[in-house]
Amino acid sequence: MTSFADEARIAFDNLADRTSDLFNPTLRLGVTGLSRAGKTVFISALVHNLLHAGRLPLFSPQASGRIARTYLEEQPDDAVPRFQYEDHIARLLDERDWPNSTRAISELRLTVEFESASGWSRMFSRGRLSIDIVDYPGEWLLDLPLIGKDFAAFSAESIQRAKLPGREAIAGPFLQLLGEIDPNAAMDEPTAQKLSRAFSAYLTAARADNTALSTLPPGRFLMPGDLEGSPALTFAPLPPATDGPYAKNSLGAVLDRRYEAYKTIVVKPFFRDHFARLDRQILLVDALQAINAGPEAVRDLEIALSDILRCFRPGRASWLGSLLTRRIDRILVAATKADHLHRESHRRLEAIVRRLVEGAVKRADFSGADTQVIAMAAVRATREARIEDNGDDLPVIVGVPQAGERIGGETFDGRTETAIFPGDLPKDPTSLFMDMDGHATRADPIRFVRFRPPKLERTQDGLTLSLPHIRLDRALEFLMGDRLR
Repeated sequence: MTSFADEARIAFDNLADRTSDLFNPTLRLGVTGLSRAGKTVFISALVHNLLHAGRLPLFSPQASGRIARTYLEEQPDDAVPRFQYEDHIARLLDERDWPNSTRAISELRLTVEFESASGWSRMFSRGRLSIDIVDYPGEWLLDLPLIGKDFAAFSAESIQRAKLPGREAIAGPFLQLLGEIDPNAAMDEPTAQKLSRAFSAYLTAARADNTALSTLPPGRFLMPGDLEGSPALTFAPLPPATDGPYAKNSLGAVLDRRYEAYKTIVVKPFFRDHFARLDRQILLVDALQAINAGPEAVRDLEIALSDILRCFRPGRASWLGSLLTRRIDRILVAATKADHLHRESHRRLEAIVRRLVEGAVKRADFSGADTQVIAMAAVRATREARIEDNGDDLPVIVGVPQAGERIGGETFDGRTETAIFPGDLPKDPTSLFMDMDGHATRADPIRFVRFRPPKLERTQDGLTLSLPHIRLDRALEFLMGDRLR
């Protein structure tokens, strides 16, 4: 996937990191996931609960009272924007609204001072661990598999996916334009721009809620930033030339070169400077949206997650090898938005996500990395209850749906607390996945609405309690508990 020069840069950066670790032990935690999986909310909840001694009974360092102090510090990378924790928390607590989606890479350093669980270690000094949390847009993840694909492979795969039954309608204008173009014709910039805009419009439509498709590279087409309009973002997949390679200076030859420039300018620096320097990884997965969209979306999510996990560098390196090569030794796959379901369905949600990443997780286990799959809500927006309906005892969730959310003919006002029966996930997760003949069982739709963040309780002393969650403590225990012993 990477060149010798890339590997040399990665080795140099890792050596610098390991040298710094001798004086200030550090854990680099990557928070990844596709768009709208809840990365910003997860980081904000993690930091808030550690800073405010939240209720984390399964996070052993805190449950045993060994954490002495937790505080924010200056991050190590001056060229990377700071994760705006304070702004996100203010929006969650004061406005009771969810933070905006991640638009660029950011970083935050949280330092924990703790008493060792070992009496021998406590005789010398208090332990100290800095946790560098790296956040980046989910769309950027989609680009990592491109590193190992040339323009011909990218084009063939993209065009094949555009013709799938679940995409034909939204990809129609792009495919029609593609059929009118001769890749061997002389390069024409207006044609290249028109084709690129049609491809971008198709990717944007495929990401919509009612479609919930996931395999949408190149990711920067969905979030161009300051590269908008640049040649590196003005290309699209093309059918292969009929006789050998594209003609010199043809449309196909120029778009091929721009695709390679995109990988060089956008994808490889991100992989080299950030992704390849991680110690632990949490991959957040919003499976409910895909389940509601149907088998095509579930299968598409499975492919996207497998492609992403294939880009990780899992395993355990020797002490000497770790000086130059960083390995991700723990990977947590978290099914988010568990608070949208009653706890009776959480095991089924975990089983579905475990099935989604089954192949990739087996590869990670084989290379020596520890992996876990959990159902989680970093911020719990609902509570559970039971109601009687026509003699049936129904498990429901209770919360305040956001203004404009709808179920059936009812539109919510954003102020009224409502009890919702979300429905049941299937007992057999394989029923949601298409077989070789394209057959699958479409699940009964989950009554899926977006809830407002909870209003935090206050103690008799006026102290605001920490953000409620579902299994955030289990996530922290797996990701960093062993480094705080």
